Amino acid sequence: MKNTIAHEALINHYNNTSFTHNYIFGFTYKGNVYAVEATSELLPFVTMVDKASRGAGLALRFKPNTSIKLMLMNKGAKVICSVEHFNEVLASDKYNRGEVFEKLITELNGQEWTKDSVPYTEDGDLTVNGVAWQIKFEKATFINEKQMMRARA
Repeated sequence: MKNTIAHEALINHYNNTSFTHNYIFGFTYKGNVYAVEATSELLPFVTMVDKASRGAGLALRFKPNTSIKLMLMNKGAKVICSVEHFNEVLASDKYNRGEVFEKLITELNGQEWTKDSVPYTEDGDLTVNGVAWQIKFEKATFINEKQMMRARA
């Protein structure tokens, strides 16, 4: 969905309120799950505006198409596992795709993952060598209009 004003507003609000501007983006491509480290400078290029669920207006999402995935590959994306392995972990776990990806990344960094609900304004999903990271897997939502308006109130 093209809505450049909403896209810019959602990105600006997210950047202005986010604890960290470091991201690990995850995506599938040709049978593998990839991860790439990036900063908020990439948000305008890897996010889109989409309809939010439950009447929350519009949402800022990471929904990479093939061209975005290829761009992320050129930014140094690394294979984490096969899609087959990812789906096996997903099927044997109670967590969603984003949580499973976060768990895999956390464990690859030698840490034990636990589900939490710490807001993006207070901390990242993972801290490595003193650097906080937000972890986003494809189809992840950053923020929606309802959350943005509530924060501004």
